Amino acid sequence: MADEGKVAAAARELAAASGFHLLDVEHVRGRNRTVVRITLDRPGGITLDDCQNFSRRLEERLDAQDLVPGPYTLEVASPGLDRVLKNEGEFEYFKGRDVEVTAREPVDGRRRWLGKLGGLVDDKVVVTGPEGETFAIPCHQVQRVRLHPDLSPPGRRRAGRKHGGREN
Repeated sequence: MADEGKVAAAARELAAASGFHLLDVEHVRGRNRTVVRITLDRPGGITLDDCQNFSRRLEERLDAQDLVPGPYTLEVASPGLDRVLKNEGEFEYFKGRDVEVTAREPVDGRRRWLGKLGGLVDDKVVVTGPEGETFAIPCHQVQRVRLHPDLSPPGRRRAGRKHGGREN
């Protein structure tokens, strides 16, 4: 069984030394092998070469210290444009970015919000809408918080949607 804390510590140390921010370390145990997934970012994003180089360097450390006994696959990736936020660190890291929040059940008649992420405050996901209105959705009601990239050309808005607007 992998020493998950030591794997995360090795990844965090290497990420810091490489100028990356470690967002997530995930261990998925399969029947015959473990998959270790590392998610990295930095201002301006990371490239495929960054991921490959980090993977090689981390794999050397994991093997030298035998932190993942038995066969394993190491996957290193960027968070992606529409990443689902998973932990408090990610909510802090992505504060100010556009997100889509989906609730399990309607909250004040709504299930979806688009806006700027204000973070986690008092066990609530805080989002600021396009008109400056603030929404605080209780964490226990939140199904998912996903980064919401605007892929439209500069100077143009998505047809039929107001950025950060209400969607049901």
